[in-house]
Amino acid sequence: MTIGKVADASEVSPSKMKKVSVEGEEILLANVGGTCYAIGNKCTHMGGDLSKGTLSGNLVKCPRHGAVFDVTTGRTVLGPKMLGITVEARDEPTFGVRVEKGSVYLDL
Repeated sequence: MTIGKVADASEVSPSKMKKVSVEGEEILLANVGGTCYAIGNKCTHMGGDLSKGTLSGNLVKCPRHGAVFDVTTGRTVLGPKMLGITVEARDEPTFGVRVEKGSVYLDL
């Protein structure tokens, strides 16, 4: 199902992220090398807001406990650390992204 416009493409310039809300679900838009990707915005470990994390290439790091996710696939690259121990985190859901005429659309 294609959702209407969720952002202007200019709001998600290369190496930038933006949080959007669609039907009550928070989604992270991330621009990697000029291509826009979308994954769940809540860290699967303890719900950290990934849009407040850091994006380095295609990896976003959660600001709460440091879990790292690949925004191009949603896969967990590194679990979060608590008390010096790395724990598990589930992969993030992914969403189809389409950019047309300066607007970003999502497929849910």
